[in-house]
Amino acid sequence: MPLLFYIVAAWVFSGVATAMSFRAVRAGKRSRFTVLLMFLSFVAQSMVLSQRGELRGQCPLGDMGEIVVFLAWSMSIFYLIIGSTYRLSLLGLFSAPVVTLSLLVATIPGVFEASPARALVVEPWYETHAALSVLSYGAFALAAIAGVMFRVLNRRLKMHETNSGLFANMPPVTSLIASMVRLTGVGTLVLTGGVLCAMMMPHETESSWLHFWVAVLVWLAYTALLTIWQVRGMTPSRMASSVVLMFVLSLLVFAVL
Repeated sequence: MPLLFYIVAAWVFSGVATAMSFRAVRAGKRSRFTVLLMFLSFVAQSMVLSQRGELRGQCPLGDMGEIVVFLAWSMSIFYLIIGSTYRLSLLGLFSAPVVTLSLLVATIPGVFEASPARALVVEPWYETHAALSVLSYGAFALAAIAGVMFRVLNRRLKMHETNSGLFANMPPVTSLIASMVRLTGVGTLVLTGGVLCAMMMPHETESSWLHFWVAVLVWLAYTALLTIWQVRGMTPSRMASSVVLMFVLSLLVFAVL
């Protein structure tokens, strides 16, 4: 199948999941098909990455199209795991639009290199570092989404707005907090592996060193946040705001590299 077919299929599945989730919330119900649609989108995303990986002969992270699909893929896999484990089906209402937007970017002409050069030599440490780093951002993104959900729920509780369909379908506050912290922890753990691999790979250019130190700084920031939460303690509201802000700032840093 052509690459565009799988990209469009992935975008359609996640887009329909988004629409069905919003429709279910407006009706005050839960969407039972969001997980299935996100799974189908995940399968199509996997086919995109598989084709690009075979074309490049290495981990498909060589252009903007591959990066945004990889980010969507990492978000989808963590959503499928967390959504089913913690029964946070409404997490799809918040994460599906982000995945859909990422896949929409992938449909823009020119974001994929038409004829990428095939790697002659594959550096295992670099490949693993790149894959783990991007995968960690999937967990960080969902942690930030859980943080936004907590802020929305907390605000509605304070304003005594408890009759809306959105509130009725919100997971318990304790589940949101637990998932936010666990997702942040999982992302940090995965990024730890990425940083360790980066230490093992050769750094021959200034750009390579810059990417390495930025990854280390992001790792240190998330590690410090989790340490403060576990040892010193902080309010759930401040934790949620910190997780969201840290994810946005880390994305902005990598965007300018």
